[in-house]
Amino acid sequence: MRHIYTCIDIGSDSIKIIVCELYQNRYNLLATSTIKSKGIKKGLITDINEAKSCIKKGFDELETMLGFKIKKVIAIIPSYFAEFNMIKGEIKVNEVVKGNDIIKVLQTAMKENDPTKEMVTIIPIDFAIDNEVTNFPLGKSCQDLKSRAIMVTTPKKNIYSVINLLNSIGIEVIDISLGCIGDINTFMDERLEKCVSAVINIGAEKTEVSLYNKGIIVKHSIINMGSKSVDHDISYMYKVDLETAKMLKEKFSSATRTSASLNETKEVKCKDGQVININQYELSEIVISRLDEILTLANQEINKLTSHKPEIIYITGGITNMNNFQQFCREKLGKCAIIGSVNLIGLRNNKFSSAIGNIIYFVNKLKLKGKDYSMITNDEMEILSTPRKNTNDSMLGKIFGYFFGE
Repeated sequence: MRHIYTCIDIGSDSIKIIVCELYQNRYNLLATSTIKSKGIKKGLITDINEAKSCIKKGFDELETMLGFKIKKVIAIIPSYFAEFNMIKGEIKVNEVVKGNDIIKVLQTAMKENDPTKEMVTIIPIDFAIDNEVTNFPLGKSCQDLKSRAIMVTTPKKNIYSVINLLNSIGIEVIDISLGCIGDINTFMDERLEKCVSAVINIGAEKTEVSLYNKGIIVKHSIINMGSKSVDHDISYMYKVDLETAKMLKEKFSSATRTSASLNETKEVKCKDGQVININQYELSEIVISRLDEILTLANQEINKLTSHKPEIIYITGGITNMNNFQQFCREKLGKCAIIGSVNLIGLRNNKFSSAIGNIIYFVNKLKLKGKDYSMITNDEMEILSTPRKNTNDSMLGKIFGYFFGE
């Protein structure tokens, strides 16, 4: 079996869909689609028809690349009002721990939910087999199995709005997750597994700040400001449209004053048709001013979330790809600040960090339960494996994120 997985990240600026293959414990990119968002505001669906049209266009692009339709996805849902609560469970085991035992011990740990909220996922912290603590109890002998975990919940509308939309275009959601869960899995290493850390994900219209203890998310907050705030500043100051402002930010500005030139200029057209020359240093001053505000607010949120200074702060999001962003973050947050680096064969853009990480998280859950799964059929695998000619139940009951699926 070829192990193929797809994740969709419905953002305010763009809808990102990524298809990966897990081969010999490495993730390889098969296809990706990025479509300009419409009908989405701060990650929430505001116009169903416009959002549906954009998402369908993204899947059509993937079909052209792969030669078959993508029918199943992991969906990243909005994280507004998400809660992260520790839970504990304990069961008796008949000799050897099986996948169903792991599901059962997590079931026993669940407590009564707020009726207005829905469970997104359960993130195991650790397991105890008799008196031994382990992160992977599958196949081990014991009589008593205990577990500590984080149960993640959100308002029901966060989940159902996304699932209903995807179902309406023939896409089955087989798992749901949050962007902040994906981010930490993208950057996970031995250091993150041993310390308090944070991730600042600068999106288009919002910045998400997440706190982790030994790689497990414990707290989360949202700042209603993102990379589009920079675009609006440039647009206002130079009277240019937002697309021109975005181009200037990404292609011409610098995130540090020392690397911006006083002599270099770029010619652009204003909204009224007038042609002006923009100085790189002055442009960078505008960009840096807003970035400074975003990181100041993010750092304040981290201080609210914990009294312990994180040993590592990862910064991610598409804007981190701009020139000299690493130097800027170090100057603002100190040596603990690291620009996240998406390290997927065929893909090096941080705007995909949430999607890639949630595929990794999904696969890790399968391994924990001892299950094998791929999101495409044998016939579709055959298409992927051969040269190709150019051609054109209840919703939540099937979701792996609940840990209770077959």
